[in-house]
Amino acid sequence: MRTLKDVGIGENVKVKKITGEGAVKRRIMDMGLTKGTGIFVRKVAPLGDPIEITIRGYELSVRKNDAEMVQVED
Repeated sequence: MRTLKDVGIGENVKVKKITGEGAVKRRIMDMGLTKGTGIFVRKVAPLGDPIEITIRGYELSVRKNDAEMVQVED
């Protein structure tokens, strides 16, 4: 399964599923990453952490370990 961490710069994807449990999953969802939401990957830092995305009209930086919990589809 492809995750947000695997998405290249300039790609548009949709959230398919959020993995993880409890507070971690809730924090990711509170950032606006919910099922069906469109994501555009703007930048990836030199070491791959963080990933800057555009979601729901605003820019958001997501840590690599959080991005691994977001399954995406084209």
